[in-house]
Amino acid sequence: MPSQTGELLLADQQLGWVGRLPPRLRDLGLLARWDRPIGTWLLLLPCWWGQALAPGSPDLWLACLFAVGAVAMRGAGCTINDLLDREFDRKVARTANRPLAAGRLGVKEALLFVAAQCLVGLLVLVQLPLPAILVGFASVPLVLVYPLMKRVTWWPQAVLGLTFNWGVLVGYVAVTGRADLAMLLLYLAGVAWTLGYDTIYAHQDKEDDRLVGVRSTALLFGERTMPWLLGFYGTALVLIALAAAVAGKGPGFWLLLPLVAWSLARQLRGLDLDDPKDCIRRFRMNRLTGLLVTAALLAGELGIGAAGS
Repeated sequence: MPSQTGELLLADQQLGWVGRLPPRLRDLGLLARWDRPIGTWLLLLPCWWGQALAPGSPDLWLACLFAVGAVAMRGAGCTINDLLDREFDRKVARTANRPLAAGRLGVKEALLFVAAQCLVGLLVLVQLPLPAILVGFASVPLVLVYPLMKRVTWWPQAVLGLTFNWGVLVGYVAVTGRADLAMLLLYLAGVAWTLGYDTIYAHQDKEDDRLVGVRSTALLFGERTMPWLLGFYGTALVLIALAAAVAGKGPGFWLLLPLVAWSLARQLRGLDLDDPKDCIRRFRMNRLTGLLVTAALLAGELGIGAAGS
């Protein structure tokens, strides 16, 4: 049974320091998924990709701003998602103990928390150059519609990909002040990457999702999931390489690109889509994948591995 303190042990729950917070603050932290930083990483890393794709040395202050913004906006998005899904969440074992579904927090508290997190995100956004601010605001429609997509389409993972990888656009435009083909290719690479990792994640809930009537690519693909995953990750790898080539990245990028391929293959080798614990473990491997892409792009700009350098 769920405890009153929210300490039910689940496959994707990592209370850690959040579990030591006072009960009310702990529930706010659980609502924002502070206990599960992988989602923040997956929102942040595309921002760093966009920075690393741009020419020149990386701006560490800008990278830190993106980190703060990722924590705030991922938390706001999860809170909105839980507000909309609280009735569904009560029917699903993995989500039944979430603060709103379990009744430990009310709608008014959640809305105030959304407002506070969005304010932090806005304060971060206005520190950016004007073109990047405008690109950031353009993502608002996607942020608002994503939580509803699993009710109307079998492809909510595609909408998540369009939303979570918007940081590629913001990061690149923040540095360069322009949009170009290399940026678009990297953004599409991120969308394909997200389609892969979030399909793996969705396999945790496929039985419960089928019962409550929500949709996902995990349910759509079923036993045919593995070829789709190979296609998504293969497409992501090709598009990352094309983006780097168009951007003129040096030999350092190509030296590290095989590590990106290895990290993607590692997720799929021996994957058991019927084991929720294995699915969440493979899903979390994407932090390393995203960091390796960032490192490869930076290496290509710094000329690591160039002959005679």
